[in-house]
Parts: sequence; C-alpha cells; structure tokens
Amino acid sequence: MDIKTLKSFVAVAKHRSFSEAARELHTVQPAISRHISALESELGVTLFNRHSREVSITQAGEQLLADAMAILALTEQAKVQVKRAHHGQIGTLNIAHLSSACLTFMATLVRVYKSQFPHVHVTLFEMTATEQIEALKKDHIDIAFSRPLPSSIADEFIQHCLYIDKLVAIVNQEHALAMNKTINLAQLKGEPFIIFNRDEALGLFDETITICKQAGFSPNIISQPRHMQTLVTEIAAGLGVGLAPYCVRKLYSEGCHFLALDNVDTAIPVQIQYKQTNNNETVNAFVRIALAAKEEIQRSMAMSDVLVSD
Repeated sequence: MDIKTLKSFVAVAKHRSFSEAARELHTVQPAISRHISALESELGVTLFNRHSREVSITQAGEQLLADAMAILALTEQAKVQVKRAHHGQIGTLNIAHLSSACLTFMATLVRVYKSQFPHVHVTLFEMTATEQIEALKKDHIDIAFSRPLPSSIADEFIQHCLYIDKLVAIVNQEHALAMNKTINLAQLKGEPFIIFNRDEALGLFDETITICKQAGFSPNIISQPRHMQTLVTEIAAGLGVGLAPYCVRKLYSEGCHFLALDNVDTAIPVQIQYKQTNNNETVNAFVRIALAAKEEIQRSMAMSDVLVSD
C-alpha cells in the first residue's frame, strides 16, 4: 500500500468510476484498475463491486476510504510542515540573556521575530554569563546574549558583537561623590565595595580587581551578589559603592548615582552567540533580525555624555 495506490483508490471512490478517476489523476484507466486490483490482493478484500455501468464501494472499501483520506491529509500536512521547518517557520527557540544588558531591546527583537514567525514557540531565560555557558554546552538554549566566551570554548561558537558597554562607578545618591559626573577610581580607595559575584561573571570580577590595583588599592569587598539588581539595590541602600557595566542603569536604580571613570576605559562587549554546528533556521532567522537591529541597539544602550542620578 503506497500513496499513489491510495490516491487511485480515493479517486475511484469519489467518482464511482475508473475512467473518471483516471482523468482526475491524469493517467490511463488500466493503470487505475491495476492499482485497485493490487490493493485488493494485498488486503484480501473486495473494495468495489464492479457492474457494467457503475461502480459501488463495499463496506470494507468505506472503512479504507476514511483511513486513506486521513493518511493523504497527513501526507500533505507533512509536506507543508517540512517546508515550514526548512524555512524556520515552526519549531522552538530558547534564548538566554543578561537582564540588565538586554532590557531595552529584547522584547522588541522577540516581537519582530514573532510577527514574522508566529508558529515558532519562543522561550526567554534570564541567566548570568556563567549559567549561559553551561546552558549552551548542554544545548538547553539555542541563542545566548552574553559576554565574550572563554577562549577554551570560543571556537565552538559563532559570536557577533551587538554593542560595547563601559565600566562605571556607582554610589548612593547621598554619597559625598554623588555631586560629581566623573571621578578617578583612586577616589574610591577605602570604600566598602559591592562587586558582582565572581562565579557568575569571572571576567568582570577579575577586571574590576585589576583596575582597582592599577589605581593603587585593593577593594574592600563586603558583598558579592549573584544578581545585578541586588547589587544596585544594595548600593542604593548605602551599603557600599560598586563598579559595574553602565547597562545596570536600566534596572531599577533609584537612589543610585552613576559616575564615569576618567582613568578607566574597560570595554565590555555584549554578544549574540550560537553553536558553529547550528543548522536550525529558527536560530538563523532570529540572529538576522538581531543583527539588523544592531545600530538601534547601540543607540539604546549608549553611555550618555553626562551621567546624572535618577
């Protein structure tokens, strides 16, 4: 039993005529007759009663007709679904992002993507850089919006830089330095420091320690929160000062004052990343949309010329 035979059977059942079935299928009547005879032999039943002027379907034929029509419908559906999958129009897409680094543009990217690919199920995950690395390795996510990957695994992934962030100082709005727009990092010597947890962002933590030492001091670290919102909240509460990417200003940062560092020019890239071995068109389509929005993303995340408190 194959698709061609089932099509012949359905056409005969519909028209109650071998000649009409042949005409619909653009073939000859003997071919249709051979298909039906072969099908009856295979199944061991009579599907049609042949009379001199008409053809009638048997009870066994009625049962096969219902199943055959369902099979043919599924076959056509499979063709459509395969083409949709090939063009990235169906499937799933799991995206991880750094919350503070992507707040201004992630919703827009997903909205644009869904308008073009409404049948793809998109799931967003808020993850730290370390969590994203593990999720990428285990194929738990398809796309990461994160910091540059460690050199040990970077070759396994395609990475596109979306924008470059800068490191800034953050103090409570009541802090003595809150009247400033720019400071020298050495002015924070002796202050209690709140720094993002090393396990969640190894490169950022180490860079912070390095530039403090270059400024002539080792920071007195009193807290290492695992979430940037916690870091900002602790600074707003007056528990200490901090160094962080300027993008954290997009979080709820009332009570904080952001200061440019006149002696620090640390570049903090934000990248979109996915596996070199990716052959998923849903991923490729989203990446194209993200890269097309790159200039707008850079404008939305740009460090303003004048840093002011909220």
